Amino acid sequence: MRTIVLVKHVPDTELPRHLDTATGAIDMSGDNVLDEINSRALTWALDLRNAAGGEVIALTMGPKAATESLRAALAIGANEAVHIIDDAQPGPDAIASSAVLAAAIKQIGFDLVVAGDASTDGSTGAVPAMLAERLGVPHLTYVTAASVAGQTITATRDGGDVSYELTADLPAVVSVTEKIAEPKVPGFKGIMKAKRKPRRTLQLSDLGLDASSLAGGGWTITSVTPKPPRGKGHTITDDGTAAQQITDYLANLQIIGK
Repeated sequence: MRTIVLVKHVPDTELPRHLDTATGAIDMSGDNVLDEINSRALTWALDLRNAAGGEVIALTMGPKAATESLRAALAIGANEAVHIIDDAQPGPDAIASSAVLAAAIKQIGFDLVVAGDASTDGSTGAVPAMLAERLGVPHLTYVTAASVAGQTITATRDGGDVSYELTADLPAVVSVTEKIAEPKVPGFKGIMKAKRKPRRTLQLSDLGLDASSLAGGGWTITSVTPKPPRGKGHTITDDGTAAQQITDYLANLQIIGK
């Protein structure tokens, strides 16, 4: 079975993130890492491969720096990595990105596509559903656990007080939550093995696409306004009336009734 895991190079969530006010995109000039939700998705896909056989291919699209995330995916255990890199490729647009990724997935061939439910930078959560539509296959969403038997995938979706069991015939797209697996951390042996694993690059022309057909695929950023700095908090001094002060403060914010 061939499983393709979508991976993304994103700004480190432990560090402050900034928008490029000229483009409206997140500033990627700082420290960037493999998105943690992708590490979890990849870990689950590797467990599936180890149990049922097959191969796992890590797929990304992005600038040259995204190679670092592919190296991490290979070190964690992916069999192969594919990098869509083209100076003319679309920017942060889910519709255009899904078109490019779908073209690559069709060219590679697949039984299962695994993605995180949403990336930590854009957080649109739309690309997996768009991929499933473009590929013409079922899409299982918000998956917290899953298994494959033969040509059927069975998944669990936690919905608050209830859990849902979902099934679909392969090929399919699955988008997973952070509950799917604990992310593996690359070890020294994995890092050394990753150097010998196959990596290849694709351009838009390799996929039969051109930038003009992808430009402005869904929306246009008209303006960007940085978030204002956090204001000073409200200090309450306990002089015996602290409880009443807190009540009045929350009531003024309309958090509680007066």
